[in-house]
Amino acid sequence: MMVKIISALFATIFIAILFQVRREHVLLTALGGGLGSLINELSMALGLSSFFAVFLASIAIAAYSEIMARVRKTTVTTFLISALFPLVPGAGMYYTMLGIVNNELDQALTMGVTTLSTAALMALGILFVSTLARLLFRPRILPKNR
Repeated sequence: MMVKIISALFATIFIAILFQVRREHVLLTALGGGLGSLINELSMALGLSSFFAVFLASIAIAAYSEIMARVRKTTVTTFLISALFPLVPGAGMYYTMLGIVNNELDQALTMGVTTLSTAALMALGILFVSTLARLLFRPRILPKNR
């Protein structure tokens, strides 16, 4: 479990560098990726399904990104995109395409649905946190004195 979390930290650092995240934000972005991986691994260790584990991890990453964006006065995507990379079901995409190429359509369909479900749950977790953050942190409009 620790190897996966440390690998996620380093993967997030390299992705952040690839996406040209500012130097002062790279380590904070890596902490977000490590947090997501930790939540994912702990959820799986507790016996939760892989779908729910990814959903919880994406909620944790999105919440961390929202908080860090406000603390560091930058955009949420600075932290969010790189930190989500360790959760992306890349192997599922690969095996879906491999099944299509090898004409094993049943395997490809099963893997494709699983991959799309995982990606959709990641998007739902981000949407949930983003909507909540907009409701909680929207600017207050003061009434005009007439």
